[in-house]
Amino acid sequence: MTAPISTEVTDDGIAILTLNRAPVNALVPAFLEDIAATLDSLATDARVHAAVLTSGLGVLSAGFDLKAAQAFTLADETDIVDHLNTDFATMYAFPKPLITAANGAAIAGGLFFVLTADYTVAVPQATFGLAEVRVGANFPVGPLEIARDALSPEVQRRLMLGGHPVDATDARTMGIVDEIAEPEALMGRALAVAREYAKNPPLAYAAIKAQLRQPALAIIHDAIDNGSDPTRAGWFTAETKAAMAAMISDLR
Repeated sequence: MTAPISTEVTDDGIAILTLNRAPVNALVPAFLEDIAATLDSLATDARVHAAVLTSGLGVLSAGFDLKAAQAFTLADETDIVDHLNTDFATMYAFPKPLITAANGAAIAGGLFFVLTADYTVAVPQATFGLAEVRVGANFPVGPLEIARDALSPEVQRRLMLGGHPVDATDARTMGIVDEIAEPEALMGRALAVAREYAKNPPLAYAAIKAQLRQPALAIIHDAIDNGSDPTRAGWFTAETKAAMAAMISDLR
């Protein structure tokens, strides 16, 4: 059985993280925790100068596991909210260059593998979106503040209130991704960007990245520390499970 996350480090210090939670890298607490723990380890590994995150499947990530959510209790809702907040914050605070090679769709929670990156290269076939409104769920504080920080107000409005994905060309125009490359060139370009970013003095890189992201991260960590994210008291509403079931039906 393929591990849900694999890591290899190139001879010149680029760590390649490949997500392999079949079939679509759906997000569950253990998977998110493993990704965050891997990045925590790479952050202190002197061999590693930058990281590239990609998928070994046909999509980058389809987001939250809607099928599993049909049976969620209130405790389950709180657990996934806590992991979305804590683990995406870990990704956003990663002090080294983090480049995403988006080989397929990045939807809902899956989009945060793009929004937490420093640079994203995507294939032309990839699509990108925040579908939470369509499944009757609002945003925990971590994803909300990262989206606010990484996206312009106009793009936030379009993605978060419309709920429909955009193609790679529109995503490039909207600043969601930085570059489009054909599938056979994707990893080569992502590795080239990682190597270019890794040439910067690492202490300065980490400090400037922290300066840029500190306001959003401060809000997230304050909510984590104080348990003040309102979604912890019940993320789902009376609409949510029916909306999720309808989305699952539409995807069949």
